Amino acid sequence: MGLTLMEGNEAVAWGAFDAGCRFFAGYPITPATSIYNTMLNLLPPAGGVVLQGEDEIASLGYCLGASMAGRKAMTATSGPGISLYSEHISFALASEIPVVVVDVQRLGPSTGYATKGADGDIQFLRWGNSGGVPGIVPAPVDVADCYLLTMHAFNLAERYRCPVFIASSKEIGMTRESVDLQALERPAPVERARNPEGDEYLPFRPAPGTDVPYFAPIGGEVLSRLTSSMHGEDGYITPDPSQIRSLVERLHRKLIAVVDRFSFHQAHLEADSDTLLITYGVTSRAARRACKQISEQGNPISHLVLKTLWPVPENLIRSTAAAYDRVVVVEANLGQYVRETRRVLVGKTVTFFGSMDGKLITPEEIMEAVHA
Repeated sequence: MGLTLMEGNEAVAWGAFDAGCRFFAGYPITPATSIYNTMLNLLPPAGGVVLQGEDEIASLGYCLGASMAGRKAMTATSGPGISLYSEHISFALASEIPVVVVDVQRLGPSTGYATKGADGDIQFLRWGNSGGVPGIVPAPVDVADCYLLTMHAFNLAERYRCPVFIASSKEIGMTRESVDLQALERPAPVERARNPEGDEYLPFRPAPGTDVPYFAPIGGEVLSRLTSSMHGEDGYITPDPSQIRSLVERLHRKLIAVVDRFSFHQAHLEADSDTLLITYGVTSRAARRACKQISEQGNPISHLVLKTLWPVPENLIRSTAAAYDRVVVVEANLGQYVRETRRVLVGKTVTFFGSMDGKLITPEEIMEAVHA
């Protein structure tokens, strides 16, 4: 493709396509609609399917059905839509259905402000399901991230049989930048592990040495049962406390225990600094400028950009922050991820600056927060 001017939403669509996605269903919603539009251009010529659901609930349902049949599937939405996804998110978690969900966040609760962004959905992306089971949430900073993290999102969904949520925002999704996708170091596409030929298939029995079951498509040669109710390894509903406990603990453990394998991040660490700045999303770009200006003034500051938000990369945060007396968390909301940072860094001074008024946080505001 070479050097191309594209917006983050277009890069998400290209990342999905190059990861092997051939099914997309969605409902038009600002500021995510250009993902739908780009997939409409990409998929049908390649034999893929693009559907407009009658609403967001149906759209994610279509994606889950396609995934259950063996397709790599994606949907995209924003604030009101992600709220409507909640029941199907729970279904995907319980039945271990791989799917990628892009949340191009807009400002505020409910309808909010459709053409302004924020990071207000961060806690929802972790806890917006019944039962509290975790999913995976990568967070891009720029157009290149939108492409690469979408490819990683599909690989993670396939590898761990779970939904993966891309925490984008209006400013990331609808900002155009020059990027050469072919020059990026792209991960090789991953396919979900299939049951060995000739072996008995139990749809929720973990493969040897893992917490992830083999996959067999609905309607294939092997009978496959999927249910959102509490179930045993055979897929039948069960009231047995030991089977229920085993299922819930495995769903929790299969991601929490391996988060170090996909703790995407960037770290700009200064040897003479006593302060670590932690950011994610588009705010990281202003933070990068603020750190440069502060360092030029003779007061070096270190910067950790988190690109995996959930499960919380505790070891990464703890090990990076160990050398610093003070940690400053900046995010485009009134304080969501800072709670996780304080939980992980018990005993360390963690201060916060956040804003949610429709304007991007500026380097000057970050500099003031650092010096406060």
